Amino acid sequence: MPEALSETTVDGLTVHRVSSAPSDLGESPLWWGETLWWIDGVAGQIHCQATNSAHGRSFDIGGHIGGIAPASAGRLVLSRDHQVLLFDPATGALDALLTLAEADPLMRLNDVKLDRQGRFLCAGMGRDGTARGALHQLDGAGHHAVLRDGIRIGNGLCLSPDGGTLYMADTPDRTIQACDYDPDTGRAGPFRLHVDTAPLGSGVDGATVDAAGNIWGAMIRTASIACFAPDGRLVTQIPAPTDLPSSLAFGGPARDRLFVTSIRDSGTGRAVSTHPQGGHVFALDGLGATGLPEAVFTPEGTAT
Repeated sequence: MPEALSETTVDGLTVHRVSSAPSDLGESPLWWGETLWWIDGVAGQIHCQATNSAHGRSFDIGGHIGGIAPASAGRLVLSRDHQVLLFDPATGALDALLTLAEADPLMRLNDVKLDRQGRFLCAGMGRDGTARGALHQLDGAGHHAVLRDGIRIGNGLCLSPDGGTLYMADTPDRTIQACDYDPDTGRAGPFRLHVDTAPLGSGVDGATVDAAGNIWGAMIRTASIACFAPDGRLVTQIPAPTDLPSSLAFGGPARDRLFVTSIRDSGTGRAVSTHPQGGHVFALDGLGATGLPEAVFTPEGTAT
């Protein structure tokens, strides 16, 4: 990344602020194409900043964006309200891959991740915090499946390094749940409790898995980042750069920097920052962990 706009040292870690302006609802950091991408969900914007530039770019998509993931030919696949969309930053083209025509108006699609084979996974949520969301899966051929329903605020999607375990957080329930996941077929087994985060005082918002299989979660209610071993044990908990950390992703040339997005004002009244740098994006160096390469979503056609 370009020279940091601010730099501090906390508990032996170097914390850089890398965004020049805050987002209201910063989410979904993504290291893709030697570029850091993230969203302002409530503003309907996608932002990016390349390693060789001190200035970023922004794209106005509209609606409420839940998350982004890499797609073939330099594109992005994203969730917005009741749709899964394919976006080409080079041309501005925006194409619908899936539209949930009968969706509850009080539901919207939220956190996203690709499985290790490039299938798009998206957890929905109730705009009012009630259990209106579902876990959706969409492959490149346009096949859509619902893997789970009854989700209040679906977050924390990530997979084990071998792709055989899928993790998901229902943030208000303060749990991380796991299921057996078949990388070849995309079939998911029953979900089970993996981590009870209630004793830590927070549910998980966004999450990522490192190369060793540890789960790193943004603990939105305790201004911290927690790391859990593959068996669910708490390994460490560190202060977050702001009071409302929202999501995490490893990146940088060696994938050893942890990028952290944050919230200034989610627009719901549930998350309003009192921190002077609320809404900014940060990079944490010195964790001693590395991330994994991103899979790529490759669409073969358009589904409705």
